[in-house]
Amino acid sequence: MRMCSIASGSSGNCIYVGSDDTHLLVDTGISKKRIEEGLKKLEIRGDELDGILITHEHSDHIQGLGVFSRKYEIPVYATPGTIEGILSYSGLGRMPEGLLHPIHTDEPFALGDVTVSPFAISHDANEPSGYRLECGGKSVAVATDLGKYDSYTVEHLQNLDAVLLEANHDIHMLEVGGYPYYLKQRILGDKGHLSNELSGRLLCDILHDNLKHIVLGHLSKENNYAKLAYETVKLEVTLADNDYRGEDLDMFVASRDTVSDIIRV
Repeated sequence: MRMCSIASGSSGNCIYVGSDDTHLLVDTGISKKRIEEGLKKLEIRGDELDGILITHEHSDHIQGLGVFSRKYEIPVYATPGTIEGILSYSGLGRMPEGLLHPIHTDEPFALGDVTVSPFAISHDANEPSGYRLECGGKSVAVATDLGKYDSYTVEHLQNLDAVLLEANHDIHMLEVGGYPYYLKQRILGDKGHLSNELSGRLLCDILHDNLKHIVLGHLSKENNYAKLAYETVKLEVTLADNDYRGEDLDMFVASRDTVSDIIRV
């Protein structure tokens, strides 16, 4: 399997996951042009995609979906609540008939040779989900926009070979920054976003010897920066009661503007 962040951040998200025979996107929160440029680096054309998985209906996850869908007519998979949100999003324009396919959390389904397992996440959207994807005994997951996590979340992220995990904000930067009070409370709340510290603690709960690749994503432009997220998560792992040290992890921070290295598992 391969995984690659085409874009990840509070301004737009698009992740590629695939096998030799099946090519998928998780979210299309950037322009059609940027999606196409990212796919070109992966040597994949838009019309070769087998599906688009949408986590939820916020603009930074779907703003490119309308234009991209109208050009390539790739099937789109999302929970019923997310589909309702997609259809009510005013910036999307007309969606081609028959492209939106409802799926349900905790009900795996197959796209080509990839098994997709949607799982519920805690976020202020209609019916948001993360995705675990498996093929040939390997598994990867995309888990962002988590206001909180619990044993259910950890269960769905066990025994991965690679993960893209949210590290959205530094709590102190958020608290002293210029956001209005209500927005700070939303981000810090149970249906907001994971802080760097909580991202590190969640990572500690899912670490095992075969988790070879860790990508930190969905960083806030105003309330975080890459080195701080990286060092905070690394420190949480080092200080935790486990056999791992942060400096031993194969971990990097996904950029909001550039395509990441390709992860192969």
